[in-house]
Amino acid sequence: MDTAIITGASVGIGRATAQAFLEQGYRVYNLSRRQCPLEQVENITCDLSSDTAIAAACEQLKAAVSQSSSVALVHNASQMLKDSAEDCDSEQLRRVLETNVVAINSLNGLLLPHMPSGSSVIYVGSTLSEKAVPGSFSYVVSKHAQLGMMRSTCQDLMGRGIHTALVCPGFTDTEMLRTHLGEDPDVAAAIAGMNSFNRLIEPQEIAELIRWAHHNPVINGAVLHANLGQKES
Repeated sequence: MDTAIITGASVGIGRATAQAFLEQGYRVYNLSRRQCPLEQVENITCDLSSDTAIAAACEQLKAAVSQSSSVALVHNASQMLKDSAEDCDSEQLRRVLETNVVAINSLNGLLLPHMPSGSSVIYVGSTLSEKAVPGSFSYVVSKHAQLGMMRSTCQDLMGRGIHTALVCPGFTDTEMLRTHLGEDPDVAAAIAGMNSFNRLIEPQEIAELIRWAHHNPVINGAVLHANLGQKES
């Protein structure tokens, strides 16, 4: 059986990605503190800021990974805070990096040795993996780090038959974005107007790209922009 392991599959892009792989008959695991509401998803409660929790989750996953014909390891979970270069203490930065960067490294280190040829490691980055906006300092730093991680993973896995990609969504209609933007409809409309289709991206659109990326190793090491064509500032 094919397996998909998705961090943060309880909401948003993660949940839509879980649904996309379920529709293809994959065995799907969600690693997060909250459960995915999709019935067929197997939930492993995991605090991604805890090395102990990650190790316990991977111990549960090793048998399934080793017995799979292919594995899609989707690094989707992220923490996003409102902060700036002038207002981000180091402890706050560490918390964001624990979830957005260090957890990825831990999962890779524990699961990659068991993943068969034909598998993939898909990083869910952001348009902010390659540029910056004010007020999202720690998030921008972490997303830039994910780009470097993806490219390094690609190089280090040469000859293994496991490919990588960084999917970079634009403004997607998720709980995290709505929380970050607040309740002002004018702000949401302004954000939606920053691409050529004048709307927010649906999580299902990103999920379909993630699924496609898993099945197409020709994109190994690539950055895949999924932003409806953002206007240049």
